[in-house]
Amino acid sequence: MIEFNSQNNFSLDLVDQTENWIKAAALKESYGIEMLGYVFCSDEYLLEINEQFLKHDTYTDIVTFDYTEGKLLNGEMYISTDRVAENADKFGVEFNTELRRVMIHGLLHMCGYGDKSEDEIRLMRNKEDYYLNLWNTAEPS
Repeated sequence: MIEFNSQNNFSLDLVDQTENWIKAAALKESYGIEMLGYVFCSDEYLLEINEQFLKHDTYTDIVTFDYTEGKLLNGEMYISTDRVAENADKFGVEFNTELRRVMIHGLLHMCGYGDKSEDEIRLMRNKEDYYLNLWNTAEPS
């Protein structure tokens, strides 16, 4: 099951296509989905989570809580729509493209991919690009 919720006034477009795309990505990574929760929120809301749980006093676009056991993904991802909008502008991409990049980034972390070393960052970016390219092939429900 995949749930999308907001702590701000954000409303996700193309919910069915997004859900199918996430399921397809998990399957390509050899994972099933038990429960994934995406929570869209403000910079301030995510900063509080980042400080409270990770002891990081910085803004970020996503914080992922991974409860996965075995090959069934289970977790929560908190995404700052403020940060996504700022990064989309900074990188010259559409908001929804950057949002999908962040959403798949969290999923890839749950599949075991890191982003600390240069090699990990390169692999993560390649995976993100791959799944962004699959966006248009996700079958609407």
